[in-house]
Amino acid sequence: MKILAIGGSGGMGRHAVCAAQHFDDVEQIVVADLNEASARNFADQLGKKVTAIGLDIENDRALRKAMADADLVMNTSGPFYRYAVQVLQAAIETECHYLDICDDWEPTVEMLKLDQKAKEAGISATVGLGASPGISNFLALLAMKELDSSSTVYTGWDFGGARPEGESSQANVNAAMLHGIEQMTGKVRIFRNGAYELTEPLVPVTVRYPGLTPFRGHIFGHPEAVTFPYNYPQLRESINLTHGGDIDSWLLKAILGLVNQGLVSRSRAAALLAWFENRRGSVTETTNPDFPPAMYGMAIGIKGGEPAIAGAAWFGEAVDSGGDSGLSMGAATGVPLACGAKLLLDGRIKQTGVLTPEAGHIDPLEFLREVFRQFESAGRLRSGALEDNVRISRTW
Repeated sequence: MKILAIGGSGGMGRHAVCAAQHFDDVEQIVVADLNEASARNFADQLGKKVTAIGLDIENDRALRKAMADADLVMNTSGPFYRYAVQVLQAAIETECHYLDICDDWEPTVEMLKLDQKAKEAGISATVGLGASPGISNFLALLAMKELDSSSTVYTGWDFGGARPEGESSQANVNAAMLHGIEQMTGKVRIFRNGAYELTEPLVPVTVRYPGLTPFRGHIFGHPEAVTFPYNYPQLRESINLTHGGDIDSWLLKAILGLVNQGLVSRSRAAALLAWFENRRGSVTETTNPDFPPAMYGMAIGIKGGEPAIAGAAWFGEAVDSGGDSGLSMGAATGVPLACGAKLLLDGRIKQTGVLTPEAGHIDPLEFLREVFRQFESAGRLRSGALEDNVRISRTW
């Protein structure tokens, strides 16, 4: 099978490509990037399966030409609120299977509307298969499976771990930072009281995670909040939250305030945020079992006729968190995407249409085991065993 890795030499894509090149069923990976020199330099560092081309995805004709010989598109080109829908449309029309790491809720809603077209083309498209969304969805799904019925789902992650990648083909504004500014300003969509609503981001929400002291999360605009009720209509509430890091800092609030007042563009704000994060450097946090998890999914509902809460948390330790050999944001996002490609190539993803991770077409335990095996194989985790990385907590 031939893979077209759009944005494959970027901060997230390079980790997906590095992992996927070792899969037996992968014949060729074409790294496609706007920065052709960076793409070729990156490809030259890898195995013989990997080649590179320059590609401007705003050029629709060039985009479809690049997909002509591909069996699967791995799309890591952001920001997704600008480009995700058109890339998926092209994949469907050229009959390429599709995977991405889309972390913006707006294009996710639009891509789900292409479900029937993907089915008619016989295409399997899974959107949001990274860390959050991605791993977070499967954690929440594990939590839901602990209960007899669920009414509320929270997905959450540590804001302090969302740092720019050291290596990337991007020469201008970082796409991840643009995404962050986009989803922390204006209004974001959540699901509450049985209906979708637009609300201000970063509003605090008390999280009563089983076994931990209640902590404060902040509403963040992510796809999980809208895709869980899409797939599980019995839910009454679905919210994505972030905690920790500088989420309460005066500097972040000042930057976001300037954007909301129209005094600073989102691009300028993203550049300021990236500058601040790079100057601050890595922060070593003391491991404390009572601290909020780095990433979690939590479900509130009924168990045995009684109110209950279940949580599934990623708590494993990276070898050198944030460093070149550790589990960076890029690796945590790109490697799950590669694992999705592996499951698709192995025939373990069979359903067609436009799907999100928790839709039921991917076994959560099977996927997470593969992800942590890949992390360990790359030397990014001390142990790849699922029980050493995921912990289930319950109130009963």
